[in-house]
Order: sequence, then C-alpha cells, then structure tokens
Amino acid sequence: MMGDIRETFREVIQAIIPLTLTIVLLMLVFVGTSLPDLISVLIATVLTVVGMAFFLTGVKLSMLPIGEAIGADLPKHNSVTFIALVVFLLSFLTTIAEPNVKVLSNMVDSALQGSLDTNLLVVSIAFGVGFLMAISILRIVYGVSIRYLFTAGYSIILVLSFFVLTDYLAISFDAGSVTTGAMIVPVLMGLGIGIASVLQDRSELDGFGLIGLATMGPIMSLMLLGVLSS
Repeated sequence: MMGDIRETFREVIQAIIPLTLTIVLLMLVFVGTSLPDLISVLIATVLTVVGMAFFLTGVKLSMLPIGEAIGADLPKHNSVTFIALVVFLLSFLTTIAEPNVKVLSNMVDSALQGSLDTNLLVVSIAFGVGFLMAISILRIVYGVSIRYLFTAGYSIILVLSFFVLTDYLAISFDAGSVTTGAMIVPVLMGLGIGIASVLQDRSELDGFGLIGLATMGPIMSLMLLGVLSS
C-alpha cells in the first residue's frame, strides 16, 4: 500500500509541477501578483497535490477492484435485466458522486444565474451515463459491434443539435467530458472488463470503449432536456 501511495504522489507531482510553474511565471511576469497572493497559490498547490494523491490512491485500491468484482459477478445471475439494472444504478450513483459533475453544475449555475436547476442538471447527466452504460454492457453480452452504437449515438446527437437552444448545446457537450473523471473511469472500466472476462466467447478487450460510449449519455440527456424546456 505504501508503494502505491508513493507512486501516486510521484505521478501527481509530475503532473502538477509544470502547470504550477507556468501559472507562477504568468502571475509574476504579466499579472504582477503580490507576495502574499503568490504564497497562497503555492500553499493551495501543495494541498492539491496531497488531496489528489490520497484520492487517486483510494480510487486505485478500492473503486477499480470493486468495479471488476461486481462486473465479474453479474453474469453469474443469468439475467440480462438484472445486469442492466445494476449497471444503471451503479453508474448513476457513481456519476452523482463524481467531483467533475459538481464543478460543472456550479459553473453552469454561475453562468446562467440560477435559471437552470443544478439538481436537475446533475440527475440528467447521471441518467445519461447510467442509460448508455446499461446499453454498452448489453452490447458486450450480445456481442454487438461498438461502431454501431457510436454511429447511432452521434447520429441522434447530430439531429438533436438542430433543435436544442444554443446554451443547452454548449452545456451538453461539456457535460460529456465529466465521464472522464477520477470516480467514473475506474468504476465503468472495471465493470466492463469484469463482465467481459467471465463471458466465454468474449475477450477483456470487449470491456474497453465504455467511457467513449458513456460520454454520449450526458450529451443526449441534456439536449433532450433543452428541447423539452424550449
């Protein structure tokens, strides 16, 4: 465990330091930041490194193994409906717990000045992820080519883009990016790989592509929300 923590700290530091140096340089050269403000930024950077390192360590040691274990156990129940329901609920709840979703909802609330209910926004994103994940898992079970889902999904998105309001269109595509968060990725990938690994005629590679498919979920759900609200 200590080895995992040290490795994660090293990865976070390697990712954060170049960004921090760039920000400090910009603050000193172009902004003319005072020393107290600069110290505050450096303290916040240290807290960010520590927080991200422990958070990612927890994800690596718990969320990914849990996702794989649940995914490997689901096919044993011999019920496609049960598999789809569990995957939907787990994806839905994981998305609500995703920090990126909270950040997005706060930014949208600030930009639209409260005209869009943030709770409705979060639920819509979570529903979209859960629905697309359930469809994606069924794709693995039935052996459907992933290209068909991508083609159908983005065709629907293209059609909806002509009817949704501009504000909702921009928010919808940004909402798709939250599925790449630190909470969602290990759970969804773990589920897919776990399910594919126990199916006799599937390889673990069939468990990949879920994140790309799940990205379409929030885009579709928020576009539909925009169409209905207009």
